[in-house]
Amino acid sequence: MADGPVAKRQKLANGIAKPQRKPGSSRLFAPYRTIGLVSPTAVPFTSVPLGKTTFQITTSVGRSLQTYDFRRGLNLVFITRPQTPGPVTASIAWKDKVFGAWSEGGEGGARGAWVFKRGKREAELEIPKEWREDVKAFCIFGGWVIGVCDTTLLVWKSTTYELYTTLQGISPMAFTRCIASLPTFLNKVVVGRHDGSAEIWNVSNGKLIYTVLPPSTAYGAVTAIQPTPALSLVAIAYEKGPLLVHDVRADQTVMQLNTSAGAPITSITFRTDGLGAGDDGQKAGVMATASTASGDVTLWDLNEGGRKAGVLRAAHADPMPAAPGGVSKIEFLSGQHTLVSSGLDNGLKTWIFDHTPFSPIPRILHQRGGHSAPVTKLEFLPSASDGSDDTGKWLMSASHDRSLMAWSLRRDNQSTELSQGAVLSKAKKQGLLSGGSRDSLQDLKCPPITAMACSLNRDGGMGAVPGKHPIWQNAKGKKADAEVSAMTGWESVVTAHARDHKARTWFWGRKRAGRWAFPTSDESPVTSVAMSPCGTFALVGSEKGGIDMFNLQSGLHRQRFPARLTTQQAKQLKLDKHKHGLAEERSEDGKKIFYRGQGKHTSAVVGLAVDNLNKTVISAGEDGKVKFWDFSSGLLRHQLDWSLSTGIAAMRFLRSSDLAAFAGTDGCVRVVDISTYKLIRELWPARTPIAKLQNAVTSDLTFSPDGHWLAASMDSLVLLWDLPTGHLVDAFKLQGLCTSVAFSPTGEYLAIATKDSVGVDIWSNKALFMQVSTRHISAAELAAIIDEHSTQAPTTSGEGGQELITAGEEEEGEDIEDDFLPGLDEGSNLDQLSSDLLSLSLVPRSQWQNLLHLDLIRARNKPIEPPKKPEKAPFFLPSLQNRQATPGAPRPEEATTAAELEQERSRVLKQTREGGRTTFSALLHEAGETRVYAPVIDQLKNLGPAAADIELRSLGTGGDEMLTLVQALTLLLRERRDFELGQAWMAVLLRLHGDLMVNDDALRSAVGEWRDVLDEESKRVARLGAYCSGVVGYLRAARV
Repeated sequence: MADGPVAKRQKLANGIAKPQRKPGSSRLFAPYRTIGLVSPTAVPFTSVPLGKTTFQITTSVGRSLQTYDFRRGLNLVFITRPQTPGPVTASIAWKDKVFGAWSEGGEGGARGAWVFKRGKREAELEIPKEWREDVKAFCIFGGWVIGVCDTTLLVWKSTTYELYTTLQGISPMAFTRCIASLPTFLNKVVVGRHDGSAEIWNVSNGKLIYTVLPPSTAYGAVTAIQPTPALSLVAIAYEKGPLLVHDVRADQTVMQLNTSAGAPITSITFRTDGLGAGDDGQKAGVMATASTASGDVTLWDLNEGGRKAGVLRAAHADPMPAAPGGVSKIEFLSGQHTLVSSGLDNGLKTWIFDHTPFSPIPRILHQRGGHSAPVTKLEFLPSASDGSDDTGKWLMSASHDRSLMAWSLRRDNQSTELSQGAVLSKAKKQGLLSGGSRDSLQDLKCPPITAMACSLNRDGGMGAVPGKHPIWQNAKGKKADAEVSAMTGWESVVTAHARDHKARTWFWGRKRAGRWAFPTSDESPVTSVAMSPCGTFALVGSEKGGIDMFNLQSGLHRQRFPARLTTQQAKQLKLDKHKHGLAEERSEDGKKIFYRGQGKHTSAVVGLAVDNLNKTVISAGEDGKVKFWDFSSGLLRHQLDWSLSTGIAAMRFLRSSDLAAFAGTDGCVRVVDISTYKLIRELWPARTPIAKLQNAVTSDLTFSPDGHWLAASMDSLVLLWDLPTGHLVDAFKLQGLCTSVAFSPTGEYLAIATKDSVGVDIWSNKALFMQVSTRHISAAELAAIIDEHSTQAPTTSGEGGQELITAGEEEEGEDIEDDFLPGLDEGSNLDQLSSDLLSLSLVPRSQWQNLLHLDLIRARNKPIEPPKKPEKAPFFLPSLQNRQATPGAPRPEEATTAAELEQERSRVLKQTREGGRTTFSALLHEAGETRVYAPVIDQLKNLGPAAADIELRSLGTGGDEMLTLVQALTLLLRERRDFELGQAWMAVLLRLHGDLMVNDDALRSAVGEWRDVLDEESKRVARLGAYCSGVVGYLRAARV
């Protein structure tokens, strides 16, 4: 006998050790995917024609490449997997493959170049050993693949992917990322350097052929190189100089075009369909240029010495202090009148030249985009009152770039930005697009969103308030058509904005800005918003403590909290003061006195909510006071004062359970039952203080939809508490500071936004599909998680979560099995957890539901008309019947018919020998003798709806088959297992053979016994439900 506990052996699967969960990773959540990334990096996109019908455009999103189909409206078709070990530094598409170079950075970081086909890694380019330079650009032509590094050109063979040679020049200046092949120049490429020179190399023999020097050394580095449709002409752009069209054969400058100062050209493209130039657009010679320092695209007419034909203003966002911008690349699709552009604002757009009459400026055709600045606020769309299946599908996100995005978690191409009106048209009328600074252009959009609320109960979809209406107006003095809005619905989203005293409304169904802007009564910035569950009222909290309520249908102000007292109410308050002795509280300056029923917040309102019945308004003040107001009268009902111990940073309300959570500045999350005004939980990260969490502030918190969990974010840490026990059951670190968290209404996903990412990380809830550990995390374990340097995060490609799910049966899971399930082996049946519980089966719901309605399904699926005889083939096509058959050989149809007849004859003879019994019938006869009914139930479970219906219809009374089946169903009900299956089978049995059972005494007695057992079980379950309801009501009572 061993002394002490025996060390547990590691579980093996097929002789292989199961993967273990990494320290600091989540127990309950697995990384799912990252949404909102389109073109967030400086790596230019690449395109390739796919046949003669469409083009595929590939962008870089960090460690993955995304491919969009042009003909499908930039629909996402491929995401490369696996993701690269480091960020992608260069990419290029060639035929049906995509080449991507990656780098882990640093002196000792690994580098590589992978080849993908249809999103899957197919091969890898050979890299020199101990290579320390990043591949900045690719060029493919003929049988060569050339990669540009700082001091070296890497040359591979495109057929075998083996390294052919490395090219190094004598110049000490590094290469730029500008490289291009020269059409009709065999094995020649031209590469730019930082000193302004452009070198022509022969990649076959590895020789430097010629160096094109800049006209002046002040021009700076080469920023763009692109060959023109005319042979031997190359366009070269410089960092501080003009754009030159150079003849590399004669080494002469053919054309010089002056560009804007401060915005060096970084991308050049030429239109190749032979149109677009001239006064009528019927000439060739169109060039487009763009810069990463500007969001404009300049179009040039190269005829008659060259001129600027037009400027596509604000094609992408300009660089701003709060968000990056500029155009990273533009490209005319080969032989098309379509221009593709990508920007550092995380956008990909296509433009088409089809204006009538002719215009050199294109219009937008397709666009895909996301946030250009880190996300600050997340909110899942709540469930709609009409019971639509969109629950959990839509996620709203706000960012510092002043945009409000709607993300679809089911179909990526449905994601869109909510419109803020014709911003570019307004800017054009005001002359803002032609100015040197675009700061005023951003002022036409709403300020960054700091809080949002949504209710879909009065959302009218696409038809809400039809027609054109001014956006974000003050409803004072305006008349709204209440009859139209009552029939069609109105706005369903309300947002608060940074340093702005107005809350704005949005149409969710129309995906556009709403009609109203609700100002605060004290003209201080809005700090919080809320909506009533009916979707009619919006509440706005201000920085000075004011709370106002507005009607969303008319836009009018309806109530203040506290309400303004009329003369009669003031007299009544004076009487109540003397009668009941109302308590006094002074304002922040100590001058004004409020009585209970009046007390206004003296600091910023950080949270607002309305209960499920529109009776109570809950507000949380930054000073630590929680107030409960009467919804209709605006008077204060109750107040919780925590101002002596903590302030309040955030608030979340779970309407289904009447629970409100308040994040305190002391690191504690307090949960209050608003029906009893009592504090029911104080949730701390650890019972003993942890030094690294002393100054941590809870940035956001959220309830799970069933109210079982509460998640909160502290710096880069996400904590999850179990509300019934108050235990901390999960904690994991993120790669950046967390700014917002949100649970989906279905409980499937947890959305997380971080400070340094423009995307939204989606995590899947593992508890929905596997057993996970909910053991309490101790202070020592939490400290170890905080000190852990390794983190986990979802990826754009959605990989990485499978291994974590496979590792679900880890140390914690094994502890659960060892501690709580000591006598249960892995192969045991868990159909019934306890004999005292009435359990359902594990059979799919459709199996027994279809059995109940099989007649209706057959009638619905019955063909409307008989099958038609197929049309005869054309006379010139040979048919099998017309061919000369081999003499004596049977025809195929005759052979098939003979085989089928023989098979049928064998089946009939076999049934005759066995007495015509099926497997189910044989099991019934055996169960009638042995009184063991488990095989009968198992066989009936394995049958499909149609097969089970046939077996039940074929039952006979002579052999006591029906009596045995009724006894088996009675035993199943006594054992309290598979309740819904037993009810379905008995319902079908009574419907089919009810007349026979009435006339048979034994069957009638057996069915009566089954009915008595059912009545007894239903009364038992009713008693248990009433007992639980009484206990819950007692615990929720105010006297407890």
